[in-house]
Amino acid sequence: MLRAVVTGGAGFLGSHLCDRLLADGFEVVALDNLITGSTDNISHHLGNPRFRFLKYDVTEYLFLDGPVDQIYHLASPASPVDFPTKPIQILKVNALGTHKALGLARAKGARFFLASTSEVYGDPLVHPQTEDYLGNVNPVGIRGVYDEAKRFAESMTMAYHRFHNVPVRIVRIFNTYGERMRLDDGRVVPNFIGQALRGEPITVYGTGQQTRSFCYVSDLIEGFRRLMESDETGPMNIGNPTERTMLEFAEEIRRLTGSKSEIVLRPLPTADDPKQRRPNIDLARRTLGWEPRVSLEEGLTRTIAHFRKRLGL
Repeated sequence: MLRAVVTGGAGFLGSHLCDRLLADGFEVVALDNLITGSTDNISHHLGNPRFRFLKYDVTEYLFLDGPVDQIYHLASPASPVDFPTKPIQILKVNALGTHKALGLARAKGARFFLASTSEVYGDPLVHPQTEDYLGNVNPVGIRGVYDEAKRFAESMTMAYHRFHNVPVRIVRIFNTYGERMRLDDGRVVPNFIGQALRGEPITVYGTGQQTRSFCYVSDLIEGFRRLMESDETGPMNIGNPTERTMLEFAEEIRRLTGSKSEIVLRPLPTADDPKQRRPNIDLARRTLGWEPRVSLEEGLTRTIAHFRKRLGL
């Protein structure tokens, strides 16, 4: 039986990855210090003999008894609300945490998977973003703690690959949504859905003409698994290339929730907020045979039902 380690395993994406790995027959060890994750996300696995959860800070010395075949490094606060409130933790987990997880991969002869982000492209001057675009990042801005931390993590990962021959995979995640997102996440999907369900004004920042593309979580996890099992190193964009303005997205949320909330415009929270974000996924299509399958309406319908339950509505 193959054994996988998932750092950040009690988080939004980490918990869905644990679900998938267990379904694929793996033994799974989930590590999380729970500063943004929650054991509620993995409670349905706690009686499974193939699943083990350890409350652990991966910036500390990292060692596990027994064999490890695959390591997925997902640990990191990732929401805009975390950038000003958890800046040191973000920098540490992507620098020290990546170093410790790579050290474990080297010691165990395991394949290493880094969950990087489209934020490495910053506020892009190239659209859509391809993997060879080097980015437009402000290293001293509010978002820089996350953007530059992930850029460093990619560099560290490739250094271990080139110098220590550790087999690595790097994915660049674009906006992803689905069940188990935090209610206080600060990102557009839980913000808009929460406001719509509560009958509050739906707040759109800036002019509302800035764009994002939204990938449902099951599609993203499928991309993770295909990349890990492939011979590709990456980095590789995984996301949904269908682009929508924030105003269009707010209207879609209002329609699907049946809400009467008004849509109001507010000033942008930071000057570095990306104006456009859309992945070019030609590489994933060509090498992995991957592309998103879940429509925005289907994914949002599932996510809205989850948030209704969470809010007791």
